[in-house]
Amino acid sequence: MDDLFADRPDPQPVVATRTTYAGLVWDVHRDRVDLGAAGIVERDLIAHPGAVAVLAIDDDDRIALVQQYRHPIGWRSWEIPAGLRDVADEPLLDCARRELAEEADLIAADFSVLIDYFTTPGFTSEAIRIFLARGLTQVPQEERHTRTAEEAGMPLRWVALDEAHAAVLAGRLHNPHTVIAVLSAHALRADGWRGLRPLDTPWLR
Repeated sequence: MDDLFADRPDPQPVVATRTTYAGLVWDVHRDRVDLGAAGIVERDLIAHPGAVAVLAIDDDDRIALVQQYRHPIGWRSWEIPAGLRDVADEPLLDCARRELAEEADLIAADFSVLIDYFTTPGFTSEAIRIFLARGLTQVPQEERHTRTAEEAGMPLRWVALDEAHAAVLAGRLHNPHTVIAVLSAHALRADGWRGLRPLDTPWLR
């Protein structure tokens, strides 16, 4: 028996599946899953392409946060830059670089893997990789992305990591990848960033 304390992949056989809803970004599938002695069960799930997020931190230990309107909850939330893996065959790091540039007008010289997680494994396959980005510079003005829809006019704010950590613990920040990134980065910084993982760390997919 493996003594390593860790989650492990163990996909069970899907004996039948059908798409019950095809959406703009994700689809809903209904699977019949063979759980062996527990029998065959039927489960709905949201099939999600996955996403990346970037905690960009400058030389003064400030992190870049953008404020975005989220229609399902009707809130404007402060978030680290993030986005879907919606470009075919795009590597995770390239996706992270693109989202950082598009949402925060930033370029990073150094990336590390901060943390990976499943957002809501009870009903969606969505997985997110959060990168830590350092060595920051601005995207030249003439090369900046034109933001539209919810991202139009999206403000950017530089917040001390300690201040963001306090805001999370006080219940003032609620976006999940931002909360997870801030808590992780705050703990890792206290340990001299020794827990950062290399870019070739296998992803959850």
